[in-house]
Amino acid sequence: MRRLILAAMSLLLAAPALAQPAPVTVFAAASLTDAMRALGQEWAARGNPVPRLSFAASSALARQIEQGAGADLFLSADEPWMDFLQSRELIVNASRTSPIGNALVLVAAATPARAPVALGRGTDLLALAQGGRIATGDPAHVPVGRYAEAALRWMGQWEAVSPRLARADNVRSALLLVERGEAPLGIVYSTDAAASRGVALLGTFPAESHAPITYPFALTRRAAGNAQAVALHAFLAGPEAAATWERFGFRLAR
Repeated sequence: MRRLILAAMSLLLAAPALAQPAPVTVFAAASLTDAMRALGQEWAARGNPVPRLSFAASSALARQIEQGAGADLFLSADEPWMDFLQSRELIVNASRTSPIGNALVLVAAATPARAPVALGRGTDLLALAQGGRIATGDPAHVPVGRYAEAALRWMGQWEAVSPRLARADNVRSALLLVERGEAPLGIVYSTDAAASRGVALLGTFPAESHAPITYPFALTRRAAGNAQAVALHAFLAGPEAAATWERFGFRLAR
């Protein structure tokens, strides 16, 4: 009898733990790393499980989802990679929204200090690189690289600069090349430049030089009906997260 009572008590004590919702798995673009870690903690402070966060280039994450990776939310750094998943019916279309944006900037190592540059069609980026390479994401698949290619084409310098690019797997890897002095210049997002003490902002590419930098968020098909995932998506895309996105330098959609 005593064993039965102890077994019953164990089940009762375990019941709340069993009722806890599973953590939501979020696949997010590398440029969202710092902001999403902060927002994950804010979400947990509201009594929710800490989300599982996976950061990489949007292209790599989209391919992983296509291959069956267990993501509940996808936060992309550009619209085309979300289009890629939507065309394959791998996201909940009605959940797709683009609540934040960014800017494209030119950075250099913080030391020695360099004078700011007004970026325009007449700016000679190869001269600024002083014979070194310019780090950015690989334009073949990384969003920041695609924006960089568009900006360089607008400047009329793509053919000259393209062979001198250090093509990184994601924007944070490109930033690291500049921080380490392996590339004298980098083309990254303004939020990444602001998050690094190892680089200095030289200039911002004109908005008309590339497509608007927007971040689409969406639930994946596997998360349809997952109340925790739906709630986290609403939190990240809604007014409660807005102040944190702005604190990390992202622009809110108006």
